[in-house]
Order: sequence, then C-alpha cells, then structure tokens
Amino acid sequence: METAQDRQPACGCSRNTDRYVSFDGIDCAGNARRVMDMIARNIVASGCEQPFWNYFMAKRTPKSGPAPDDLFLVHSHINQIREFFEECHDQKALELLFQVEEECC
Repeated sequence: METAQDRQPACGCSRNTDRYVSFDGIDCAGNARRVMDMIARNIVASGCEQPFWNYFMAKRTPKSGPAPDDLFLVHSHINQIREFFEECHDQKALELLFQVEEECC
C-alpha cells in the first residue's frame, strides 16, 4: 500500500526541504546590514533628535548580553522601519526593506 510519504510531490520539489536551503544564494545578513545603514543615513539626514532611533541603533551594541544580528533587529521592528522610510521619502530604502521582508523574514 502506498502512503503519502511514498509519493513524490507533484511540484517536483523536495518533500523535506530545509527552510535554510530556500535562503541559499540570498544575502539576508548583507541586505539587513544595508537596511541598518539606510536607517543610520536617514537619522543623520533628518537633522533632529530621534530618541527611538537612537535607542534602536544602540541595540546593535548592548552594554550586556549578546548583540542581536541586524536581520533580527530589522525583522523585530519592520513596521517602525517602514514608517520611518516613508516619512523620509526614501524609496530605495523602502524597496530594500520590502525585499528583505519577502526573502528573509
């Protein structure tokens, strides 16, 4: 008797796809770092004190405990980042953020 485990998927894909294989060839860490660079650039360009963004950027180098990676920070604050880029009218940053969200988060 054939079971569901014995049948090959109709899509031709691997049945036991490891989620990390699906990220193969995508520079999630590099793209997240670029998003963080764009945040830093927009903070400076705004020319005004922004307590949340100062706090957010300080999370990269905490006084204690392990430092989170940039992808984690972007993923954790994606809506605030999107709103910030919209306020700054930074279309390239928004496009990269969307790409990171779709490909890596």
